[in-house]
Amino acid sequence: MAFEIDLPRLRSWFGIGVAGNFAGHLEQAGEAGDFVGVDAAVGAPKGLFPFYAPGHDSFLADFPLSHDTIALPADGEAATSLQVEPEVALACSVAYADDGSVTGLAPFAFGAFNDCSIRAPDAAKISEKKNWGTCSKGIARDFVPLEGAGLATGTAGWRLASFLRRDGELHAYGVDSPLSGYSYFGDRLLDWIVDRLSDQQGAPGTPLEPVGAYLDGCGRPGNLLVAIGATRYTPFGETTHLQSGDESIVVVYDAAEHDPDSVIGSLAGASLANASVLSQTVA
Repeated sequence: MAFEIDLPRLRSWFGIGVAGNFAGHLEQAGEAGDFVGVDAAVGAPKGLFPFYAPGHDSFLADFPLSHDTIALPADGEAATSLQVEPEVALACSVAYADDGSVTGLAPFAFGAFNDCSIRAPDAAKISEKKNWGTCSKGIARDFVPLEGAGLATGTAGWRLASFLRRDGELHAYGVDSPLSGYSYFGDRLLDWIVDRLSDQQGAPGTPLEPVGAYLDGCGRPGNLLVAIGATRYTPFGETTHLQSGDESIVVVYDAAEHDPDSVIGSLAGASLANASVLSQTVA
C-alpha cells in the first residue's frame, strides 16, 4: 500500500536537501566550484541546504511543493536556466534533544522528487536557487512505505530514472541509477545528516547555511522531507533547460518488478505498480 503525500500536511514539515551526494552531478551542473571553500571528507556530500522552512523570516517560508506543476521563475534570465534535479526524497520523523539539536531521523517512506534548480552562478547560498515560490519543487503523490525496514534494506533493488517530454517526444534526462549508487546512503547517510544539522554553521564565502538552527527557530517540526541528491544527467539532460509546455517525469521503481523498457512503456499510458511516479508540466 502506498503512503499518500498530502500537500496541506507537508506545510508543517521542514524541507532540506543534500548537496553533492552522487558522483559527477555537481560538475555536470556547473556547481562544483561553489564548494571549493567547503571542508568535506573525500567522497562525502558537501553539505545540507534548506528549500522550505515554515515560519522562517525569508523566502524559505514560501511553500514550494507541487504534485503536477513547475512554475517558471518571474525573472526572465532565471526562467531560461531551470533544470530538473531527479532525486529520491525521504519522509522522516525527527527526534530532538532538550537544547533543540537533532538526535535522530527515522525515515518511514520514500519516493520521487524534483529538486528543480535555477542555474545561478552568482547565488550566495544554495537555497537561493531552490525556492522561487509556489510550484518550485515536485513531489510524487504516492511514496513507498518502509514499513519498519531500515533505509538500505527497504530500498534494496530500487532505482531512479527521469525523463523529459517535449513536443511529444520522450527523452531520458537523468541516468537510470540504483539507489545504492548514492555516495552516502542508509544509516551512513542518516548519521551524516544528523551530524550536519548539529555542526554545519555556514560561513561567508560558502553556499551553506546553519540549517539546524533554522530547524530549531521554526519550532522544531516533527517531520523532515529530505531530498538526498540528484543523479548524473544524460547528455540531453546536461544541456537542456526547461521551457513552458515541457513535462518532467521522475520515477522511483523496484527493479525486481520492472526493467527500463517497462518503465518507459508506462509513460505511454500503462500503469506502473510498486513505484513512485512524479509528472509535472512546466507552466
